[in-house]
Amino acid sequence: MEQPQPIPELSSETPKTPVMSLGGRLLNVFATPGDVFDDVKATPPSTANWLIPGIILIAISWVGALLIFSQDSITHQMSEITDQAIQKQVAAGHLSEQQAEQSRSVAEKWSGIVAKIIAALAPLMGAFVTPFFWGVVIWLIGAKLLKGDFPYMKAVEVVGLANMIGVLHGIVKTLLIVGLGNLYASPSLVLLVKEFDPQNTLHSLLAIVNVMTFWELAVWSIGLARLSGVSFTRAALWVFGIWAAYTGFFVGLGLALKAVFKHMGA
Repeated sequence: MEQPQPIPELSSETPKTPVMSLGGRLLNVFATPGDVFDDVKATPPSTANWLIPGIILIAISWVGALLIFSQDSITHQMSEITDQAIQKQVAAGHLSEQQAEQSRSVAEKWSGIVAKIIAALAPLMGAFVTPFFWGVVIWLIGAKLLKGDFPYMKAVEVVGLANMIGVLHGIVKTLLIVGLGNLYASPSLVLLVKEFDPQNTLHSLLAIVNVMTFWELAVWSIGLARLSGVSFTRAALWVFGIWAAYTGFFVGLGLALKAVFKHMGA
């Protein structure tokens, strides 16, 4: 008589979800950021999560800057902006025609160099300063105020991975600038302005309303929610609220300085 085959014992261990690869995280942060940040929370800290997106951001930004500054329409626009600013000073009686000509000569020599230096340094700030600065904010909100249990570097990884949105932003902005021949073009309400004036407060405020910025803030909020174990709405109120206060402070500071210099020049 055949003996019945023993029934295999079922494993009591729950199958582990495969760890998402770095490439998967970089791509999935666009479509399923919640899954990405669940994976980040469940795995050991990884420097690559903030370093690689930062390197990609720098590379894309520098290539975009080279392309932008190679356009004759952009260099011509930069000269016009400088000339208009000098003409305003002449009209206000702050500069004589001779002083204006000297200012034009200096601006013609240095404005392009300064713009290129800024274009080179800004991506470094976004890649290596933003994750650690805003990482502190995310960590303080999530670990201290919302009582989440996660280390500071997890918040840095969230902001660092969200830099992939910044990479896409850089590509879109470069294409808009080159396509429209407008140095101030961006995926924001600035597109509604025919002739952007950087000294116009309303125009500057329109530039802040940027779809890519809001997308990145939403991704930060998802990361904060997953790390802290709270709802997206609650996390978003904190992230967007602090960003609005931070942005409002610098807008107000700029307006105050503008008023002071205008008063001094009067």
